Amino acid sequence: MGNQEEQSLEESKRSEKRAAEVAEQLTKEQARKKAYLAREQAIEEAQKEKETKLSEKRATEEVKALAREQARREAYLAREKAIAEAQEARRLKAKKQPPE
Repeated sequence: MGNQEEQSLEESKRSEKRAAEVAEQLTKEQARKKAYLAREQAIEEAQKEKETKLSEKRATEEVKALAREQARREAYLAREKAIAEAQEARRLKAKKQPPE
């Protein structure tokens, strides 16, 4: 009977050791999952921040482009007006001068 009790005790120890190893593996796996999820969340937040900055940059550039376009249009219209006024002044001047 002593031998059977010894085997039972050894089996019990092995079973406890396996249970401890399984528990340790589960703990490690949970830690790995937690670290992975934290990394993924950090990447996601960084991506969102990058997209926000890019969106803000695009909006700023669009406003600047619209301002440049409006300034270009106004300059064009001012040139056209000056040309028209000069032509009108020449026409009036030519009309006032008697033919030679």
